[in-house]
Amino acid sequence: MKVLVVLALALATASAGVFPQTFPVHPRDRTVNPSIEGRITNGKDAVENQFPYQVSLNFGSNSGGWFCGGSIISPEWILTAAHCTSGASSVTIGYGATVRTSPVLSQTVTSANFRQHESYNAIVLRNDISLIKTPAVSFTAGINKIKLPAISSSYSTYAGQTAVASGYGKTSDASNSVASHLQYADLTVIPNNDCANTFGTLIVTPRVICVGTYNGVSTCNGDSGGPLALDGVQIGVVSFGSSAGCEIGSPAGFTRTTYYLDWIAEKTGISY
Repeated sequence: MKVLVVLALALATASAGVFPQTFPVHPRDRTVNPSIEGRITNGKDAVENQFPYQVSLNFGSNSGGWFCGGSIISPEWILTAAHCTSGASSVTIGYGATVRTSPVLSQTVTSANFRQHESYNAIVLRNDISLIKTPAVSFTAGINKIKLPAISSSYSTYAGQTAVASGYGKTSDASNSVASHLQYADLTVIPNNDCANTFGTLIVTPRVICVGTYNGVSTCNGDSGGPLALDGVQIGVVSFGSSAGCEIGSPAGFTRTTYYLDWIAEKTGISY
């Protein structure tokens, strides 16, 4: 099943609103207990220009299409999850959209522009990170980049701090489609040991950062690949969550950005 984090703008079909678990963007036919998937529930409506770095990603392939989220990290680069780009032949990127279907700008690129992590493992969602090279965009109030953490010899675990996730994923477990309006939620980062109690240490490694999903607030299907931000800096990429539902209170998992700063710099030249 696919990995969703409470904000995992997972891959619901752009045209049919089908959720990511149905498509090859998630670990194929995986049997685990608990199984994992990707999704924001019980969040809030974003206002115009609140998250200028957020993008919508409509992926296409010979076997269908799916929906994810992503973030702008430079005029020419989008950061997202590897389970979103995996198996896709193209993607249409929507910029500046508070309403998902009304982006300020759209661009379509092929998989030749994908830079998926070479060691991505769909079974345990290891290295669930990908980059998309795009034609350069001009920044405005509604379209802008998010900063990455500065490269350092050591990094905070962020445990106990409140971060914000954004995306167009399902707004409740009962919903059968992704959100039309950009959503966001404030989520508390939890220690990896606590997260591993739910998903195990094969899934929850130092490459992962997790948040608690209290009161039914979490990422959900359709949020996959989207950003987790702290004080305007991206610390995570929506990756996975419990397949039992987005509102049950299980942690949500993200790819930990600080673990991949050297890889991002190698592929894009971007570093702080």
